[in-house]
Amino acid sequence: MSKYDVDMGRRSANHVPLSPLSFLQRTASVYPERCAIRYGKKEWTWAETHVRCRALADALRRRGVEKNDTVAVLCHNTPPAVEVSFGVPMAGAVLNMINTRLDAEIVAFILDHGEARFFLVDQSFAEVATTALEIAEASPTVVFIEDDVLEPIESFGEITYEELIAEGDSSAEWTRPEEEWDAISLNYTSGTTGSPKGVVYHHRGAYLNAVSNALDWSLPQGPIYLWTLPLFHCNGWCFPWTIAAVAGTNVCVRGVDAGVIIDLIGREGVTHMCGAPIVINMVTTEAEKRGETLPHRVAMMTAGAAPPAAVLARAGRVGLDITHTYGLTECYGPNTICAWHPAWDELPPEEQARMKARQGVAYTLQEELTVRDPDTLELVPADGETIGEIMMRGNVLMKGYLKNPDTTAEAFGGGYFHTGDLAVMHPDGYVEIKDRSKDIIISGGENISSIEVESVLSRHPAVSAAAVVARPDDHWGETPCAFLELREGPEPTEQEIIDFCRDNMAHFKAPKTVVFGELPKTSTGKIQKFVLRERARAME
Repeated sequence: MSKYDVDMGRRSANHVPLSPLSFLQRTASVYPERCAIRYGKKEWTWAETHVRCRALADALRRRGVEKNDTVAVLCHNTPPAVEVSFGVPMAGAVLNMINTRLDAEIVAFILDHGEARFFLVDQSFAEVATTALEIAEASPTVVFIEDDVLEPIESFGEITYEELIAEGDSSAEWTRPEEEWDAISLNYTSGTTGSPKGVVYHHRGAYLNAVSNALDWSLPQGPIYLWTLPLFHCNGWCFPWTIAAVAGTNVCVRGVDAGVIIDLIGREGVTHMCGAPIVINMVTTEAEKRGETLPHRVAMMTAGAAPPAAVLARAGRVGLDITHTYGLTECYGPNTICAWHPAWDELPPEEQARMKARQGVAYTLQEELTVRDPDTLELVPADGETIGEIMMRGNVLMKGYLKNPDTTAEAFGGGYFHTGDLAVMHPDGYVEIKDRSKDIIISGGENISSIEVESVLSRHPAVSAAAVVARPDDHWGETPCAFLELREGPEPTEQEIIDFCRDNMAHFKAPKTVVFGELPKTSTGKIQKFVLRERARAME
């Protein structure tokens, strides 16, 4: 035994399991009167929020909730959605925020698979919840979340949310995790290729990613954060815990409406927000329609496919400062960021946009981000050209998939988490996604990146949003098929769009088919390419 280990074991005085729940306690103590949550004309301080969360935790325990019991929640981005982010795990339970866009059958599957003991339901989802409970085998205690901004409806469930909180003792000691590896939340993947997979988060990962959000986005003390990102999406990318850590204000809103967002930015002094690229487009388009810029500049974090240069340029002009990140449900939301270098400020705007569109480097508290050959696990050359699979290693990764050991083992094969995303590594160490492995279009033996085609399409002045998928072809095997949402104004023809692409990229990459109309989207604003693939396959 080393001299540095003799009589130097862990003690309660020098080792406390990491948990983001501690952020609430500290901020309530240091900044008790600072506004924690604002919703319409109502607001709660951090001291009041701390009291309500502790009361919720105690009430759940009094009603029989034990460690590792699942508490499911179906709720908009309203104050209860923020409170359960703390109150449920403070009871020792595991929080399961359910996608509000899911149908009753999938909700029933999640209730059964997660073995929900409690089910908290916003009044606007009473119908889908009732149907789900009729289908499900689980019989959770149902809690009705009323909202006085809506028309009252008949109470649903055994008790209301406010009645539940009133049952609890806010002075009762809350349950700290025995180990930081203990589960804190359960999040389900989209389930586009089968039943959703239950992704289990641990306290350690939630703590570290919450801190990395603040570090890597350079969040100041006391930001005003607008909830344009669904709280059910990777626990709001861990931002409920991040905002608590920096003593910020959560501005809650029931839905994503561009006009409402712009109005709230001005009225509430919003400084930060998150969302999918489609939200950038919505806000930008609305501001342009109004013929005005935002009341002040707003930092916005986005994730997923890189916003095209044209979109980034438009966003900058109306007052949105975009930070591009990347992540998956399995890694707590974004844990890769396009860290900006001051020297890039001197680059031409188009070059700045190209640099900003890259997924970037690992979060500070994620250990490793690599691009490797998916078969050999060898690193690909950092040449910006050789495509491999993004793989990660570190503390900000899920425990695994609930009740799915084979898929868990496969996802962590070779000592890395396999994302399924195809990318290149640039000489400066920055990663750039080229496609999802399933989204690569192989036409006549040539690989075509749908992202590249979408980027060109987005530069067309008539195009508001673009998605490109493979369409089966007897001769070529498959060809690019473009689905486009258009802006108001003169509508282009299919041939005009094809010619535009041919003028701006290799001819073989240009779409052979163009379809105009509204694009199907998830609740987070992501385009549902699986729906478009089905449409493309069904074409004569």
